[in-house]
Amino acid sequence: MRRLLSPLLLALLALALLAPAAGARNPGGQGFYGETNDVVVTNAGFLVIAFFPLFILVMSVLQSRLDKRKHARMDAKKRRSAAPEWRGGW
Repeated sequence: MRRLLSPLLLALLALALLAPAAGARNPGGQGFYGETNDVVVTNAGFLVIAFFPLFILVMSVLQSRLDKRKHARMDAKKRRSAAPEWRGGW
């Protein structure tokens, strides 16, 4: 518990010290992008809508490929253990 407490307190202290500076950086209330209008908000929404299905597709393909590798490795292990030259001892 002590190993977790020290970094947590250090992170909270750093956050407490740096948060006022982040708020005072731009007193106009604008973000990093600048002034936003309806077009900017709409385009950001379209990017979010496009990101999640693409992310799900990429992760599903990745999982499928990894499962194929896992099953091929398991099948090869079964074939090796069933081969007579690998049975027995010395």
